[in-house]
Amino acid sequence: MSNTFAVWLVGLAGLVLANLPFASQRLFAAVPMRAPKPLALRLVELVVLYFVVLGIGLLLEKRAGQIAPQGWEFYAVTAAVFLTLAFPGFVYRYLLRGRNRDV
Repeated sequence: MSNTFAVWLVGLAGLVLANLPFASQRLFAAVPMRAPKPLALRLVELVVLYFVVLGIGLLLEKRAGQIAPQGWEFYAVTAAVFLTLAFPGFVYRYLLRGRNRDV
C-alpha cells in the first residue's frame, strides 16, 4: 500500500466516522437505542471514534515504517480537524432536521 493511499484512507475514515454519531440513532451504528440519543452521548461517541481513527492512522504508519513521536500539538490539531469533519453531520442533525425529529 502506498503512503498516498494510506493518507487518503485515513482521511476517508475520519470523514465517515466523524459523521457517524450524527447519522445514526444506534450507538456506534450497531447497538439499538430505546430513546433518541442525547447530544452528550453523541459527543462521547465522537471522542471514541476519534481514537479509532488515530489507531487506524498509527497502524498504517507502523506498516509503512517507524512511528514518529508526536507531541500534544499533533493531537490538538487532529482533534480540531476531526471536529471540522463532523460539522456536516452536526448541521444536518441539529440545524436542518431539528431536535424533535429524531426518529
